[in-house]
Amino acid sequence: MNVLIRNLTAALTALALAGGPAWAKTPDDVLVVAQNIDDIVALDPAQAYEFTSSEIATNVYDRLVQYDAEDTTKLVGGLAESWEMDEEARSISFTLREGVTFHSGNPVSAEDVKFSFERVVTLNKNPAFILTQLGWTPENISEMVTGEGREVTLRYDGDFSPAFVMNVLAARPASIVDSALVREHAVDGDMGNAWLNQNSAGSGPFKLETYRPSELVRLTANPDYYKEGPKIGSVIIRHVAEAATQQLLLENGDVDIARNMTPEQVAALPEEGFEVGEYPQAVVHFIAYNQKTESLTHEALWEASRYLIDYEGLTSTLLDGQMEVHQAFWPKGFPGALEETPFSYDPEKAKAILEEAGVELPITVELDVFNFAPFTDMAQSIQASFAEAGINFEIVPGTTAAIITKYRAREHEAVMLYWGPDFNDPHSNAKAFAYNADNSDDGYASTTTWRNAWAVPEEMNKKTIAALNESDPEAREQMYVELQREVQETAPFMIMFQATLQVGMAEKVQGYVHGASADLVFYRLVEKD
Repeated sequence: MNVLIRNLTAALTALALAGGPAWAKTPDDVLVVAQNIDDIVALDPAQAYEFTSSEIATNVYDRLVQYDAEDTTKLVGGLAESWEMDEEARSISFTLREGVTFHSGNPVSAEDVKFSFERVVTLNKNPAFILTQLGWTPENISEMVTGEGREVTLRYDGDFSPAFVMNVLAARPASIVDSALVREHAVDGDMGNAWLNQNSAGSGPFKLETYRPSELVRLTANPDYYKEGPKIGSVIIRHVAEAATQQLLLENGDVDIARNMTPEQVAALPEEGFEVGEYPQAVVHFIAYNQKTESLTHEALWEASRYLIDYEGLTSTLLDGQMEVHQAFWPKGFPGALEETPFSYDPEKAKAILEEAGVELPITVELDVFNFAPFTDMAQSIQASFAEAGINFEIVPGTTAAIITKYRAREHEAVMLYWGPDFNDPHSNAKAFAYNADNSDDGYASTTTWRNAWAVPEEMNKKTIAALNESDPEAREQMYVELQREVQETAPFMIMFQATLQVGMAEKVQGYVHGASADLVFYRLVEKD
């Protein structure tokens, strides 16, 4: 048992005996992070579809092309050192870097690329739709992805812009796995899925050493990584759900970074010895009504609800410094974002809309909410303001994983959630909020439209596909602006805020990178002075 494990074991024993937080001081070569990680449902990059899972995948796996720690806004070569795109033939030819190996020591080759994409498409888990947008199916994937040695050719089916295709290939399910190692751990035709939800088979800067659900994730450095770093020996992400406990652990030196503190706790950190990083996030927060619930299907209810949220009041108090008012599905700061915020808190207007439409009131609605700050506080504020118009929310708190599972099964009534893009292109969110071609229970799609059983009007579906295929960049952006405006006005979603993440950290921590999405959280350049 090494020193770190002995220290942590002793700390956890003390915690159990004392009934409170009493952890070991963090070792010099280990970054310890306090974070709520109960959203993890899966770690296999072919299945992972949660924020924490995304962060882990980014640090464990590489992709052919990717956004990287040195500049999270720039798409660069990952496992591919070069590529050529033939738009007319709808193909891209990649040359893999020479000498790159997986954590197992196996060399990265075209066979691994082919296997990785084939297993995503064949398993058809939550994020598979990101790749199947390219026209890939279990039947044709062996023809769409070919290659040998260091040469790989990808073909796609669609009149997509080059930027869209490359952004798809930089997304999480495009992570390349060690085909030989994964095949060794395949059971009953699962292509290694069960094993990869507890282990890793990547080539990234870190290897997944330990995962204990709702307890901890431990990553260890890959000393043979082909780029600079890692500069730290390991990263331990401890599940700490309570924001106040995170603050205490940070102040006591028991963790180096605290990820989920409230604005009040951030403001209360001592100035000496601590820093607060502020990171604008590509995450929008919203309330959604499940259209399987009869009382929530009236469009006047959707419209009135937009005037029952105290946007300014919440962002100036409970959410101060952590969210700003944003009412469209594509985040502010990205090309094509709609920044207009036409809705404000106006309960009298909401009542008038409901009365004029003849909506039967009062109604009682279950509202699923994450059971930690700031969501529980937000829910209580929203519960009070909606009650003024006869909409009575019964708050149902739950763990992130439990609520997401319920949501994906379309078993909720109303839910308060957040959504981040799966890849850096407006179609990522447009497909989630403005497209649903098959609303049947068997037509599962990883979109908020399907999960809320909203049968999107056919005209809106057509507009979403037209924007995807538009080759002119300016015209394409304007099409997405119009789509956002239409969703803003007519959908059973109340989009409220865009997140700004405040991260408390010890001042000795340098090099932590937190981009606009969960796929852009990097530990490779972290060091402790």
